[in-house]
Amino acid sequence: MEAVPEDWQRALAVVAHPDDLEYGAASAIARWTAQGKTVIEVLGTRGEAGIASMDPATTGRLRSAEQVAAACEVGVEVVEFLDHPDGILEYGLPLRRDLARAIRRHRPEVVVSLNFRETWSDGQGFNMADHRVFGLALADAVRDAANPWLFTELPEEPWKGVRFALFSNSPNAAHFVDVTGHLDAGIASLRAHKVYLENLGGDFDPAAFLTGIAEATGTTVGVRHAMPFELITL
Repeated sequence: MEAVPEDWQRALAVVAHPDDLEYGAASAIARWTAQGKTVIEVLGTRGEAGIASMDPATTGRLRSAEQVAAACEVGVEVVEFLDHPDGILEYGLPLRRDLARAIRRHRPEVVVSLNFRETWSDGQGFNMADHRVFGLALADAVRDAANPWLFTELPEEPWKGVRFALFSNSPNAAHFVDVTGHLDAGIASLRAHKVYLENLGGDFDPAAFLTGIAEATGTTVGVRHAMPFELITL
């Protein structure tokens, strides 16, 4: 595995749902904000379909607030929501347009997201539709944002400055970020999704989950704690 390049100053972290970043990427975000880099978060939905026992309007407000709290734990001050419908995201021009607009507006050098492959990093489990649709749309939107002849109705100027995209928890991960000293912040960010995690059922332990990933990846690359990423140059 190779280290993710860090000779950049501005990243846009873009995922489908509140809590998507917190299963690994947030620990890397904590490292980057501690370095003085700017990271902005954009959420495709408010996760309103994520709690079966709670009506969507209430859930959307709750999960939005939990995402803002989670972002604060890793030094992110700006969190935006695109308000696409949770659970039924569709690949198409409306989603690509909104993502391209966010990229043009925030002008990042790096885009960070969640795995969009069919399986997870352990090669097991079938990834959910929203993740698969959203990640593919985001990768395409990076190119869309750079093309002056696409989405000409948008007021923002095209942006060609994205160097690469990072996808956490991917089975194709070949890069890593050393998160030694920043794992606790990542754990705190996942714990900020308190009500959501309580409603998942079972005995999910954020600290054990993230530490397991970080220690296993760290052992592979020769550091104490690391998070794996798939890096795609676009």
